[in-house]
Amino acid sequence: MTTMTDVSVREFRMPDVGEGLTEAEILKWYVQPGDTVSDGQVVCEVETAKAAVELPIPYDGVVRELRFAEGTTVDVGTAIITVDVAGGAQQAPAEEPAAAAPEPEKKPEGRQPVLVGYGVAASSTKRRPRKGPEVTVAEAAVRSAVQGELNGHAPAPAVPADAPQERPRPLAKPPVRKLAKDLGVDLATVTPSGPDGIITREDVHAAVAAAPGATAAAPAVPEAPAAPAVAAAPGAAYDTARETRVPIKGVRRATAAAMVGSAFTAPHVTEFVTVDVTRTMKLVEELKQDKEMQGLRVNPLLLIAKALLVAIKRNPDINASWDEANQEIVLKHYVNLGIAAATPRGLIVPNIKDAHAKTLPQLAEALGELVSTARDGKTSPAAMQGGTVTITNVGVFGIDTGTPILNPGEAAILAVGAIKLQPWVHKGKVKPRQVTTLALSFDHRLVDGELGSKVLADIAAILEQPKRLITWG
Repeated sequence: MTTMTDVSVREFRMPDVGEGLTEAEILKWYVQPGDTVSDGQVVCEVETAKAAVELPIPYDGVVRELRFAEGTTVDVGTAIITVDVAGGAQQAPAEEPAAAAPEPEKKPEGRQPVLVGYGVAASSTKRRPRKGPEVTVAEAAVRSAVQGELNGHAPAPAVPADAPQERPRPLAKPPVRKLAKDLGVDLATVTPSGPDGIITREDVHAAVAAAPGATAAAPAVPEAPAAPAVAAAPGAAYDTARETRVPIKGVRRATAAAMVGSAFTAPHVTEFVTVDVTRTMKLVEELKQDKEMQGLRVNPLLLIAKALLVAIKRNPDINASWDEANQEIVLKHYVNLGIAAATPRGLIVPNIKDAHAKTLPQLAEALGELVSTARDGKTSPAAMQGGTVTITNVGVFGIDTGTPILNPGEAAILAVGAIKLQPWVHKGKVKPRQVTTLALSFDHRLVDGELGSKVLADIAAILEQPKRLITWG
């Protein structure tokens, strides 16, 4: 009967919903145990380091168990939900003896390519066993020697002393190894709880929690007064009544890592220019009344984006990336225009594919879709990959300008400040004009001062005289 039950149950594992992602947080379950599900039905929403994604189940059945609660971060390849796929409680025994029944159980991951962008997890799970044989052979020799000592000698204390060395290479994913390294935890001393003996983040945290407990218990026996002093230290460091701690995960953690990597890899240079955009603002109002632009998102950002695209066309060398591994500069003959968007889950930078080839109405439509999708938290991982240059509009927050950090893999990022009515010398007289400040940060390995200045000057010139969009575009 146990075999029948196992054969009728399928495990749905956390897929890799991006490129090489190792974990995802379960944001929301859409089903509960006992619910009937069908192939392709969305069962949960997860958040990766790149975006929030809905996961469809790849088979029919009845939900038996939800393995993890909402808010839990789960490694890719870990089973998150089990489904009873038997046609019915009475029919299951009749189908169990068939040879076809066990096959689906052997390859639940094989069904994952049905899910868009989920094909990476299967290959990543196959890589670990390749490392295994090298370690297993060594371990076999060690274990054999240890076993011989056990059989020939009675003293048992020698075995625990050597036990940590029996697992020189515990199974753990790169993020877990990094976490253990940062926390000073030896993975060989951690008891794994994941499938196939894999050490999870929870295992590492449990090891950390156990260590202070052990050290605190020792002095508590001989010196009882010392215990309150030890207990008071954490309370002094973290006042729950006056402080709140928020775990760094998902999009925010990925953004932080990317920004640190970019800031300390690419030598940043930022240049500034203040420009009169009064004519651009007038053109925005005129375009809003244009029949071809009806129903589209028309705002200053649209014309700034178009100005940047024209400037790149006139100075194509700025649309490049630095290939450190091959020691090459990669010139891009296309522009995937990134737009930094603030969302409840953190800053994301989706991009408009082939923005250079779009007309103004097409660019307006793409901008509208990008913004609305980001606000709804539905931006896909694919929409945030392959960017070549970025715009960040800090002006919407009332900020004059900034010194933006490059999006990894890009050579330039343009910051747009607030557009304000200011006194400005126009045609020899001081008049109130719409003025803004632009800041262009660029990778000085790829872009020298001359190229960066030309690009920024071109953008400013277009925004000051928008008719240049026609003559230069």
